[in-house]
Amino acid sequence: MHEQIIISGFGGQGALFAGQVLTYAGLKEGRNVTWLPSYGPEMRGGTARCTVTLSDEPIGSPITDSPTVVIAMNPPSMEMFEPRVKPGGFLFVNSSIVSTDSTRKDITTIQVPANDIAEELGNERMANMVLLGALIRATGVISMKSATVALEENLPERRRHLLPLNEKALRQGAEVVEKVARG
Repeated sequence: MHEQIIISGFGGQGALFAGQVLTYAGLKEGRNVTWLPSYGPEMRGGTARCTVTLSDEPIGSPITDSPTVVIAMNPPSMEMFEPRVKPGGFLFVNSSIVSTDSTRKDITTIQVPANDIAEELGNERMANMVLLGALIRATGVISMKSATVALEENLPERRRHLLPLNEKALRQGAEVVEKVARG
């Protein structure tokens, strides 16, 4: 297994934190992992992103031009990364704020109304965990158990009260994929 995943969204949407949870969950499962965040002026409302590589083999580089999986949390991320998804890969789109549909037939696109689900949960900032839950269910790249343990171990102390809500957001994202699979 060798997955290169890009998670991208507006600064403040939690793309980097979702990548950290994915990275630590991969470590829990004994995988080789890299996490490459993109910082700079993008953190103030522009597009922030990270690349996570999970592999059973040594990883040569944390950089990728053709990821196997992309989470596009906002329209600029969809525009930037949809063309770069490797054929046969996955594209998860936050359909609450991205109105563009993918025209590609060589990838699996999953529309997830992440902001809407997060708002129903009571906190729009959970959209990142909704999308991560969808990714976990659809790809099986890590287990949900590893993700919840990584979330618990890496959620900052000042946000500990949000742990149950984050875990629920992961489950809600997984349920979106289950509904799509059932048709």
